[in-house]
Amino acid sequence: MSDKKQTAVEWLMLNLHTAKDPFGTAKAMEKEQHETSYKKGFELRSYIHDSIYGGVEYWEKEPKRFEDYYNETYES
Repeated sequence: MSDKKQTAVEWLMLNLHTAKDPFGTAKAMEKEQHETSYKKGFELRSYIHDSIYGGVEYWEKEPKRFEDYYNETYES
């Protein structure tokens, strides 16, 4: 079983005619995906700040760049 997620657009295309509220569901999925991306971006910005001004040693690992996160999460 793959742990890849569907984007809201992919979900909508597959469920447009069968879901009870396809647009509402897709919109909620999109909002959640935007929130996750925002948090990941803020985390990366904080890491970059710490790498410039000190404190990076307290991070367990460097956050992923957006392209890597997206590909690992959504691409097959």
